Amino acid sequence: MVVNPTIALVTGANKGIGFEIARQLGERGITVLVGARNEKRGEEAVQKLIAQGVNAYFVPLDVTDQQTIDDAAAHILTTFGKLDILINNAGIFLQESPPSSLDVETMKAVYDTNVFGVFRVTKAMIPLLRRSESGRIVNMSSSLGSLGLNSDPNFELASFLVLGYNSSKTAVNAMTVFFANELRGTSIKVSSADPGYCATSMTNYSGSRSPQEGAQTAVRLATLPSEEATGGFYNENGVVSW
Repeated sequence: MVVNPTIALVTGANKGIGFEIARQLGERGITVLVGARNEKRGEEAVQKLIAQGVNAYFVPLDVTDQQTIDDAAAHILTTFGKLDILINNAGIFLQESPPSSLDVETMKAVYDTNVFGVFRVTKAMIPLLRRSESGRIVNMSSSLGSLGLNSDPNFELASFLVLGYNSSKTAVNAMTVFFANELRGTSIKVSSADPGYCATSMTNYSGSRSPQEGAQTAVRLATLPSEEATGGFYNENGVVSW
């Protein structure tokens, strides 16, 4: 029995990269909280993880619903007394027209989940992370959020140059920097992870990488040793340009 287990919350963990992050963290002996909007899917994911030897629990959490976030934070505090790892994985990708004809409601919907969702959850969980001896926050970003790569005419993902999704990940990177700056004097480290172009429901399974591969950078950043830097943007090969 682990007396003081490491506790990780992964949002959007019922499928895809989020599920794989939860599984790989669980393989390391970390207790995983599966954050998901849908109770049935969340519980099914938990049962799959348990069947693989992972200590996993379902936590109802919709990143666009502040009440569910507050309830999740209260539950974690009461049940576990702290949070060691937060993986902000939940996100959406909507069909978008060119910027000049993009509907503002589409833009707002993307930001509500991808940007404000990350902000809501992070803000709510920081008091719990402060209770950890080595808190870690990992924001799932994308190379599509890199302004340097988006402005490169030879960018390999040029066919995905859409304003809403890409700029939402740029904003996530900005949050990584500013939360890292605020928390620099604490034991909490904040990082952005680029999983690469993975075959998930978000990409209609067209990606060249598996969710298992896509999860690896986030898992590494979630378990960074204390001497590592905070506030960076990384993929499996190292630093990604802002």
